[in-house]
Amino acid sequence: MPPKKAATEEVMGPWALGRFSSNLKVGIVGMPNVGKSTLYNALSNCCIPAENFPFCTIEPNATRVHVPDDRFDWLVDMHKPKSVVQPFLEVVDIAGLVKGASTGAGLGNAFLSHIKAVDGIMHVMRAFDDPDVIHVEDRVDPVGDIEIITSELRIKDVEYMKGTADKMKKEGQRAAQNPQMMKAFKLEMDCVEKIIAWLESGKEVRNGMEQWSTTDVEFLNKYQLLTAKPVIYLVNLTQSDYKRKKNKWLVKIHEWIQAHGGGTLIPFSGAFEFELQNTPDDEKAKFQKEQEMTTVLPKIIKTAFTNINLIYFFTAGSDEVKAWCIRKGYKAPQAAGAIHTDFERGFICAEVMGFDDLKELGTEQEVKAKGKYKQEGKTYTVADGDIIFFKFNVTAEKKTVAEKKK
Repeated sequence: MPPKKAATEEVMGPWALGRFSSNLKVGIVGMPNVGKSTLYNALSNCCIPAENFPFCTIEPNATRVHVPDDRFDWLVDMHKPKSVVQPFLEVVDIAGLVKGASTGAGLGNAFLSHIKAVDGIMHVMRAFDDPDVIHVEDRVDPVGDIEIITSELRIKDVEYMKGTADKMKKEGQRAAQNPQMMKAFKLEMDCVEKIIAWLESGKEVRNGMEQWSTTDVEFLNKYQLLTAKPVIYLVNLTQSDYKRKKNKWLVKIHEWIQAHGGGTLIPFSGAFEFELQNTPDDEKAKFQKEQEMTTVLPKIIKTAFTNINLIYFFTAGSDEVKAWCIRKGYKAPQAAGAIHTDFERGFICAEVMGFDDLKELGTEQEVKAKGKYKQEGKTYTVADGDIIFFKFNVTAEKKTVAEKKK
């Protein structure tokens, strides 16, 4: 008999970290006075304080911003429904962090708790000089700002994990009385010590996916560490630098990001976006053409949305076209639960067609005729852009009920 092959565990990607929920949100994070609230105001078109002094944002502001999607617009044009519900992203404006925040400097502890409550980070940094806009470190150095923020988050994670280890050690004697409890205790303690060692080596949790086993990831998702959250980096430029797409800091920031696990870097101009948002809607296109600049907000929103591993499926008909936000990796019953818990509890099947197939063939009838309208069961992983009709059964008479959001 040939020897059994050694089992190899799949290396999980960053998508495996975080809460498996459809109610996820991203936080705008950075040093004071780098343009966070200006960006937030542009994203949401809300009027929240964006004054020129540190800590003007104390309680986090949150808003839902629409995620631009041509597929959604196409479905609306096709069905001309009575109601539309666009895909959205919840964005939270978090006050500025300063050096020493992990030990309570500034308003550090409160702000760090606000970061813990979000699922992804939009890290804003300032790459322009302006004597009228003070910097809490009395200098402009976006790479130094990234180092400060990242270090403060990592220090807080170390503190949390050491507290977890201390608490577990106190419970160790009780666990030793039961072999099963002791096995579980040792499994988690090994993971805790592994995480502490990784953090103390100056690395972020999200950049160690090759280090984490499936069991480690389960524990990491319980701890919800700050450095496990996905990050996109947004660089605030002057209008002139944004227009010419050049700035002395961009290469240095890019090099830092690549040396620390990689990530998406998006330059923007808070001043330009502020002016654009104060331009009447019917004049926005003309304004951008005259300024020879284009808003980058749609790119920021879509990147942040995918960065926290969200996707959406559609329900579409003459009554309603709606995008349902779910976590990437959801199976069909979980996706059904995003509509109503009864859909998940009594799930029978999902009738699915891909958006691209519908657009290519023109009608649902043609999709069916070409054999591309499929009936999927409980193990089906929902794909971004699926158009789904769920069948479920929760009645006492065991009668099949189908629901289609039209």
